Amino acid sequence: MSEEYHVSSLVVHAAADQTEQVKERIEAMPGTEVPATNQTGKLVVVVEGDSRGELLDIFEQIKALPGVLAATLVFHQVENENIEPESNLEGVRL
Repeated sequence: MSEEYHVSSLVVHAAADQTEQVKERIEAMPGTEVPATNQTGKLVVVVEGDSRGELLDIFEQIKALPGVLAATLVFHQVENENIEPESNLEGVRL
């Protein structure tokens, strides 16, 4: 079985006087992190999720936040994680 893992990064430009509020709103969204900000209103945002659609929904929510002037996708990666089915070893002699 395989599952997809998506990670994206965005650069968000917020009104300088609203940077902290924008950061708090973004970090309240599931799968998001803001590892860097500056005094001019620029934020680096990392978004993780299980599908491209999930990330796109979050991206649209970020763009619609009060105080956000622009949001630009700068990176997107998809990993396929192979998940081994759990085996039931109960009663098996090794």
